[in-house]
Amino acid sequence: METAPMKTSDFNFELPGELIAQTPIEPRDASRLMTLDRRTGETGHRHFYEIAELIRPEDCLILNDSRVLPARIYGVKEGTGANVEFLLLENKGDDTWEVLCKPGKRAREGSRFTFGEGLFTGEVIEVKEDGNRLVKFTYEGVFFELLDRVGQMPLPPYIKEKLKDKERYQTVYSKEVGSAAAPTAGLHFTPELLDKLRERGVETGYVTLHVGLGTFRPVSAENITDHKMHAEHYYMPAATADLINRTKERGGRVIAVGTTSCRTIESVAQREGCFRESSGWTDIFIYPGYEFRGVDALITNFHLPESTLIMLVSALAGRENVLRAYEEAVRERYRFFSFGDAMFIV
Repeated sequence: METAPMKTSDFNFELPGELIAQTPIEPRDASRLMTLDRRTGETGHRHFYEIAELIRPEDCLILNDSRVLPARIYGVKEGTGANVEFLLLENKGDDTWEVLCKPGKRAREGSRFTFGEGLFTGEVIEVKEDGNRLVKFTYEGVFFELLDRVGQMPLPPYIKEKLKDKERYQTVYSKEVGSAAAPTAGLHFTPELLDKLRERGVETGYVTLHVGLGTFRPVSAENITDHKMHAEHYYMPAATADLINRTKERGGRVIAVGTTSCRTIESVAQREGCFRESSGWTDIFIYPGYEFRGVDALITNFHLPESTLIMLVSALAGRENVLRAYEEAVRERYRFFSFGDAMFIV
């Protein structure tokens, strides 16, 4: 297996722009599915609705139930009427959020803004060193309900099309509000497909990892070991930990749905030395040379060149296998990134 240090450029590949999916496919499970055997590098081509045939009753699926916040809101500055875009990054408590503002020069300390024609207001109480703002919101009612009325989905920068249905950037099992981006591998599942898996005897467990916008941040360091990962909050309930332990004992595979579920499972394994109820912040960085302690297989989308996500996938399946599979996906005209097709690494 490859060992560090590796170059960021080792994870580059050529991707024609027209293969970046701009809209979700209907129905969800009609997307294509490439299978990749991480031991042999062999690939296969199916549709996602066929995945039930590839998962055995002794296996388990671990899904991230985090729900995306409609975190992009537009404020009107009191006094000038200037429009400013706010992107909610993290809830700091006491109705105060860390936000990204555009244009920042209109959101100086003390500036006040109105949102949703008066639904709520916000005041910039601090400008941080990195340019982010702390904004304290004032409102009546439930903030998340108001946000649902005025907020837009914080789609990745490579998606230029406007999303017609906000729910299409949520998994069908999303529950815990807090992500700035969707755990996109789960977007392919339908309630019917999950029912079909359960009928086959496949157990499902849930973890929560709130995805930060750092997930889209490119790796700028030349050597990947110099990259500093962003931290994200996770929670693994006791029921999920018990399911992972049972699956290991019976010789089944722990199948992570998405890199966020994978990072949560591996974070708990590292932190606890076993699988049990656990919560905290993780900045785990998984790249080739990493030894997986929990995850046996992975359902994932196709990721950006030189991203931490393609590095994680390469840690599981081998960099050369992954890059060959990606070249094949380009030749076969697979759809890439958040609204794109899926890969099942076994």
